[in-house]
Amino acid sequence: MRLLQLQARTGIHLTLVCHRPHLPAALHQALRTADYSVTADFEAARRHYYGTPTAEPPPADEPAAPVSRWLTLPALERLVSYDSPRPCADPCTPPPIAWRHRPPPVPLTAPTAQRVARRLHAATAHPRLAAAVAAALFTGASLQQLATARPCDYDDAAATLALHDRARYTDGCAAHPVPPWSGIFLRAAACFTRLLSGEDQELLAAPGDRGHLLRVAETARLRPPQPPAARRKGPAGRVEWDWRERQ
Repeated sequence: MRLLQLQARTGIHLTLVCHRPHLPAALHQALRTADYSVTADFEAARRHYYGTPTAEPPPADEPAAPVSRWLTLPALERLVSYDSPRPCADPCTPPPIAWRHRPPPVPLTAPTAQRVARRLHAATAHPRLAAAVAAALFTGASLQQLATARPCDYDDAAATLALHDRARYTDGCAAHPVPPWSGIFLRAAACFTRLLSGEDQELLAAPGDRGHLLRVAETARLRPPQPPAARRKGPAGRVEWDWRERQ
């Protein structure tokens, strides 16, 4: 039911796979108010899910490149930093981020932002995890700080995301501008979170989601700058997320 509610709110295209000859009674009942079609032919289902193959060349702004090529993004360096900000208990309207204590993340170029967005779409269907990775790229924030955001902290009209840090570990409470490429991820996360329990739920990943979040980033082939070969602790090819923290 939550998936159907999310579809109704966002207009996403939803595909349900049923490994039975007939729809279960509960699913049939849930679909009574939905506009849907049933495809029983396997090849038709493949075309519906994957689309019709095309021989067109890739767009000019996305040249052909190996899928396995990593995008190394400095904004991800603090994702696993060990600070510990907490959400504000009282209503808080943070001012715009001032960047007094650290330099701002370098904005992604348009081609890089497009690649990141496509990779996140392909890497996960979880709206909060995708939004958390996107937010890390334009805020340069740690997971603990990202976890302070609640649905009310995302202002779609103003295109801002507020993160909280009442003890001033790093930035204090501050509102970050949301770049256009990442807005779709924040909007999806806000819709999804409000379907759960309302405004007291995390908008993005929770502190306990660290492993899930890093797997999404790695599946999308996104990583922070890596240590020199002589200083690597793990096997070749393994992403090291916290090597600067160990210095």
